[in-house]
Amino acid sequence: MSRINQVRASGRSCGGTGYAAVAALSWNDKLLAAAALHSADMAARNYFSHTGSDGSKGGERMTRAGYSWRVWAENIAAGQTSVSQAMQSWLDSPSHCAALMGPSAVEVGVSCTRNDAGAYKYYWTMEFGTPS
Repeated sequence: MSRINQVRASGRSCGGTGYAAVAALSWNDKLLAAAALHSADMAARNYFSHTGSDGSKGGERMTRAGYSWRVWAENIAAGQTSVSQAMQSWLDSPSHCAALMGPSAVEVGVSCTRNDAGAYKYYWTMEFGTPS
């Protein structure tokens, strides 16, 4: 949480688009549950995609976890062995950086699942939301 909110507290450029500093996010256990479900699914089935093995998207997974959302966004990463590496890969990607800096999100949940038999070994999911 501290790393996420440090990033949001500073303005930054995401792929050439400037973003002003935005408010800190709050942790949400339902978003954690949605993130954990997706990370575990990717790890268990050895794939990397925003689309779940059942065809679901992030918003559907959040709803299933009991999160009633008005706005949602999702970042995923794979192969990074630390929070710092995962954050850097998201900041280096214009669309993932924009999700991190999105002013409409107010809550977040993040999960990483490790599967040493998987191609990437580490599977990360970050879910952003604004409740309805």
